[in-house]
Formats: sequence, structure tokens, C-alpha cells
Amino acid sequence: MGEILVFLGPPGAGKGTLASWYREKTGARHISTGDVLRQAVKDGTEVGKVAAGYMDAGKLVPLEVILDVLFEAVPNFSEGTILLDGFPRTVEQAEALDQRLSEKGLEVNRVVLFEIPDEDVVKRLSSRLLCPECGAVYNLESAPPKQEGVCDACGESLIRRRDDEPDSIRERLKVYWDSTAPLVSYYKERGKLIPIDASKGIQEVRAELEKVSG
Repeated sequence: MGEILVFLGPPGAGKGTLASWYREKTGARHISTGDVLRQAVKDGTEVGKVAAGYMDAGKLVPLEVILDVLFEAVPNFSEGTILLDGFPRTVEQAEALDQRLSEKGLEVNRVVLFEIPDEDVVKRLSSRLLCPECGAVYNLESAPPKQEGVCDACGESLIRRRDDEPDSIRERLKVYWDSTAPLVSYYKERGKLIPIDASKGIQEVRAELEKVSG
């Protein structure tokens, strides 16, 4: 029987980086709902066409369609370890996911919550640089590129995202807490929440995360 994990945490907690590391370390399948949604649209699958209709009209993709895309991308949740990143984000989404999984005799097994103070997030993200070509992420304080402003991997010029400006970051944090605080309670009440202090150094956070896979 496989296992289903969910990673929760505010922007800047390092979820994406840690999810990639966890995948390489454990062989888990890392599923980003945003990625599978874009892939379904690109591939022109039936459910991808439905999603594209909403996206082209500038509308939010309905929850049921997102779930259809997710279960199309992962037809068998019972094989191996599945790591969900970026979904669910609200209690409504969590309940809908639980319902779909229960129909297959499955459930979310563990939810890792990466905790970090808001001001640490602001400091972290306002120091972040991205490579628009290969997607590599750097941090001017903790993981700077070898050559200033240039990607180590492909040599492309690095950029800062517009929403990594301090005011934008604080607004994103407000949105996160408004939607996610109830979700944290939802999983805590079900005994599935595993908090990890993401403000520590990367090696310490990885060590804590490794205990989860144990």
C-alpha cells in the first residue's frame, strides 16, 4: 500500500525545494497541481480541454475539474509514495480530496507543515532570484550564485519576481493565513499534522523531514 503526503507552508518556507529533495531521497512522486493542470491543457486531454475553457475565459478552474486533472495524472494513488505540493489549500479542497480518496479506500496519511515567522518569509523572498530559463532558485543571503546575477547552471541572467517585493509578500502571506489556518486545524484534529520549523538551516530542516520518511 502506498502513502499520500501533503506539504503545507507559507510562500518562502522552501516547500518546492524540500519537495524536490524529498523526491530524490525517497523516490516519492512529487505532484504539483499547477504543473499537472498546465500539462493536461498542453496535452489536450479531455479534462485538460475542460480546464482550458475556464482558463481561457479568465475564470477559476472549478474544484471538481482540478480533482479530475489530479486523478488523471495519478491514476493509482495506492502505488508508492505520492507527495502533494500546493494542494489542498483550503478546507473545502481537503474535504473534496478526502471524499475522492475514500472512494478508492485511500486517505491522506501525513501532512507536513513547514512553519516560519512572517518576517523571515519577507526577508527570504525579497532576497530570492530565479532563472527564467531553467528554473533554478538562488538566495542572495543563503545560496547566492557563483557569479552575481548569473545562473550557475545555464548562464542565463537571473531575475526577481514582481511578487517577491516586500509589500507583495505580506499580501500573499495574508491570503495564505486566511485560507490555510483553518486547514492546519482540519488536519491537526485528524492527527495527521507534522510541524517542522522551516526557519532553521536547510540541513536541520532536511534532517527533520527525513524522520518523516522513516
